[in-house]
Amino acid sequence: MALVGTATQQVAEYQNRPKEHGFWPYSDNGGSIVAIAGDDYAVIASDTRLSAGFSIYTRKQSKLFKLSDTTVLGCSGCWCDTLTLTRILEARMKMYLHEHHKAMSTPAVAQMLSTMLYYKRFFPYYVSNILAGLDNEGKGCVFSYDPIGHCERGTFRAGGSSGALLQPLLDNQIGYKNMQNVVPEPISREKALKILKDVFISAAERDIYTGDGIIINVITKDGVEVEEFSLRKD
Repeated sequence: MALVGTATQQVAEYQNRPKEHGFWPYSDNGGSIVAIAGDDYAVIASDTRLSAGFSIYTRKQSKLFKLSDTTVLGCSGCWCDTLTLTRILEARMKMYLHEHHKAMSTPAVAQMLSTMLYYKRFFPYYVSNILAGLDNEGKGCVFSYDPIGHCERGTFRAGGSSGALLQPLLDNQIGYKNMQNVVPEPISREKALKILKDVFISAAERDIYTGDGIIINVITKDGVEVEEFSLRKD
């Protein structure tokens, strides 16, 4: 509706119109997660940049959370939601350990995380979650989630701010998607680490929320090994 009358009348009419007030409680602090599973290992990595908009809060923040000797969770998105979710998850795992006198298996953690996310479905955690580890048979596994808890098991997954860029690379290099006369073979740990570093280098070139460095957790029956790799810092 057009405003009519003098300038004073127009201002008064505009001020008296109904106004819409929005509320957005979330903040996206960026970050990317990539996980790859093999026959007897799993690797998961995150970048170390924590930012909001065009501001970088820190260049040395890992987004990986070791839940047990065979399970690591990667989270990116709203950092306060990440801290809340992981603290509750760690508390529940300690309760399970004290009650059953053994650590929770990776598939059990995956199911518990799915239930926790679904419980918050009306006000979900603004977090992209990828869980990696070894199953009960010692084989590598990767679980990915949507915001309200749908869980899918696979052998490779990318998430976070660069997820849409990284997933096609993983589909091509590991899943051999849409390729003819190619027989997928089990990927070695060395090749998985090489691909993982390559995809993060690619993401750092295209995504301002991914950079500075990556922290890699290699999960085997012997425990979790930690590696670091530098990325561009601009």
